[in-house]
Amino acid sequence: MTPDELTTEQVALRVRSLGEWFHNLELKGVRTAPHHFLGDFPTVFWKRFQHAFPADLTGKTVLDIGCNAGFYSIEMKRRGAARVVGIDSDARYLEQARFATQVMGVEVELRQMDVYDVGALGEKFDVVLFMGVLYHLRHPLLALDLLHEHVVKDLLIFQTLERGGDAVGEFANDYPITERAIFHQPEYPKMHFIEHDYAGDPTNWWVPNRACSEAMLRSAGFELLERPTREVYLCRRGERPTAAYPETLQ
Repeated sequence: MTPDELTTEQVALRVRSLGEWFHNLELKGVRTAPHHFLGDFPTVFWKRFQHAFPADLTGKTVLDIGCNAGFYSIEMKRRGAARVVGIDSDARYLEQARFATQVMGVEVELRQMDVYDVGALGEKFDVVLFMGVLYHLRHPLLALDLLHEHVVKDLLIFQTLERGGDAVGEFANDYPITERAIFHQPEYPKMHFIEHDYAGDPTNWWVPNRACSEAMLRSAGFELLERPTREVYLCRRGERPTAAYPETLQ
């Protein structure tokens, strides 16, 4: 059945059958998550930083890591991307994305894949979206290293949950073992570990402050171009610092 042949009732039935949605999409007048606890998410969030994305992606390739139901993948196609690949480790989210892109008539390649396996894609992309993923990972810096090594050709759009201070300080490259005071400064990079749950989600493992997000990105080899809104960073692939450990990429 083609998208034009689907009735509103059929769409609504399929939306319900696919379980709870995290992306509130409009599919032929049917809202997939009308009672989202964050409101009209991710649209309300997207409006805060969409200006930072290239307006014209004609001829560009895009990888959407943790694509969920496909909101950002669809937006990249709307901006003219020649090819969009969406990956997620959750099969249910991928089924939602398949249905959403079918209804909207948008071509997105969808694959079930863990972020640590991105090297298996065997290619680099002009734009990589890595949004809402880092804090769900037990090994977040490894993931950033792998993105830099295997899939980011030029631009990385990064977003993560952040808590703690918003200040960013300047620090020396090295300190003696006797130095303790800097670790108590609110602008020092800090990552908060969640042993159990946060917001009712057992997959929330790490929550950095702003300074830590920026430091991790630099450590993985990304140049910070812009922070268009809180928790969102536009980055360009650069050279990995000499102190980085290449053996983590094996």
